[in-house]
Amino acid sequence: MAGLFIDVQVDASVAKDPALTKKLVEVCPVNIFAANDDGSVRIVEANLDECTLCDLCVRAAPPGTVRILKLYE
Repeated sequence: MAGLFIDVQVDASVAKDPALTKKLVEVCPVNIFAANDDGSVRIVEANLDECTLCDLCVRAAPPGTVRILKLYE
């Protein structure tokens, strides 16, 4: 994770939910979220630096289940 400016954490209850995975994939303008074959979500680490901190993913999921962590001050 060296060189990244943010980290995205998704609660296991959201990560395994195909409906929420679809929602996260749809709302992210920079494709940080992708769906696995089983419908679970995965984070596309190569796109993390593209995050605009728009919070669309945070608002798309139940409160507190998606967290964007700034790795800088």
